[in-house]
Amino acid sequence: MGNIEGPLNLREHLLEGHVIPAHPLALTAARKFDERRQRALTRYYVASGAGGIAVGVHSTQFEIREPGHALLRPVLELASRAADEALARSPRPFAKIAGACGDTRAAVAEAELARGLGYHAVLLSLGALRDATEDALIAHCRAVAETMPLIGFYLQPAVGGRVLPYRFWRRFAEIPNVVAIKMAPFNRYQTLDVVRAVAESGRRDIALYTGNDDNIVADLVTPFALDTAGGRIEMRIVGGLLGHWAVWARTAVGLLEEIKAARARAAIDPALLARGVEITDCNAAFFDAANRFAGCIPGIHEVLRRQGLLEGTWCLNPHEVLSPGQAEEITRVHRAYPHLNDDAFVASHLDAWLS
Repeated sequence: MGNIEGPLNLREHLLEGHVIPAHPLALTAARKFDERRQRALTRYYVASGAGGIAVGVHSTQFEIREPGHALLRPVLELASRAADEALARSPRPFAKIAGACGDTRAAVAEAELARGLGYHAVLLSLGALRDATEDALIAHCRAVAETMPLIGFYLQPAVGGRVLPYRFWRRFAEIPNVVAIKMAPFNRYQTLDVVRAVAESGRRDIALYTGNDDNIVADLVTPFALDTAGGRIEMRIVGGLLGHWAVWARTAVGLLEEIKAARARAAIDPALLARGVEITDCNAAFFDAANRFAGCIPGIHEVLRRQGLLEGTWCLNPHEVLSPGQAEEITRVHRAYPHLNDDAFVASHLDAWLS
């Protein structure tokens, strides 16, 4: 079983609440792995003050696992090494999270790979088990949790997830090696199912993270007051593990710090909620909400390309491209909300990150 109490106290770190970007994949125009820019991205996230990275997840493109690309190990290995090298100059707690997916045999193998490469936990996608029964899903999760500390993942069906009801999450919360859950159904009812399930499980050591890129600020400022068998308790979504935070990460770190301070004062400024709407507007452009998220990965790439971190928007799947009008939408939100980008921060460090 993975080590939770090693050099990084993983549970404590995750419960503090952090910005955890979902790491994109850097490619050349020939759709080959661009190690230089991939390393630069990792350096960017560390320098931004993020509390971790998630690698090999949806934003990293599930196609990295295909035999024709065989990029899972190289991508995980480079991100782990680049993060360690950057942190060696200024040590601090930092969670390295690897995505795991596929059937049980494949997911366990990916967890074992991640453990060997120095990762602290796995984020488990259940998208490949679309027709599995609830019992089979729980058995699958338990098997992976025997290998590594486990982060649950409620991925929206529009990008490959499946509906997972309250009862599943209630049982999932009983798995001892679960350390967190990323909620990304883009659905208020389904998000509440997860929060309520964890509350009623009695577990206070499972960190709740938003993956709802369309509702980031509201998720982070909302107290969930729930009646349970043990009495009325308040649950909080403490941080975010987000594809949206793969861009403008420095500003995201400042946002979360501001939200934590507001929660401590029990005073949420309406201006903060208004900024949440601005962020959602940006996300609609980045994630291509108008086209059912068809351009979500190229959209993230386009923002990073404009900053110089990526050379282009290329994906392993050549059909995965910006949708018509998406680039114009990205331009619109960049102009409308200049206070949300971190262009100046990136520009001041880009040469060093690319060196």
